[in-house]
Amino acid sequence: MSLRVVPIAFADANAFVRRFHRHHKAVTGHKFSVAVADGVGDVRGVAVIGRPVARALDDGLTLEVNRCCTDGAFNACSMLYAAAWRAARAMGYRKLITYTLPPEGGASLRAAGWRVVAETKGGSWNCPSRTREDHHPLQGKLRWEAT
Repeated sequence: MSLRVVPIAFADANAFVRRFHRHHKAVTGHKFSVAVADGVGDVRGVAVIGRPVARALDDGLTLEVNRCCTDGAFNACSMLYAAAWRAARAMGYRKLITYTLPPEGGASLRAAGWRVVAETKGGSWNCPSRTREDHHPLQGKLRWEAT
């Protein structure tokens, strides 16, 4: 099966994430989204790219792949990560980052030319001044950067 990179609307990308993502919900905003589709035009994966969640990394020249989600199609993740970096660079961004959980191998990211640049501690964003319910994994994560 051959895949090709195609544009996708934010609402459609979020609908795909709601249907297929293992542990995250849809996102609230984005700069752009990209998809991969098969030969008959069925979307097999999406990437939603937005501002970095960590305020310290939001320098105006950095974007984050906030969601990368596929239905399991072979090589779809690698294609999405590579396409996201090409698009971000074409828009003038200098850095593209994303995070994975330690048990996730990162083969798709390595195949797309990304590298691990940091490990985060993880934890809850809940605090007395702004209470939040945690609906996602709270362990440490690996931060990847496109190269």
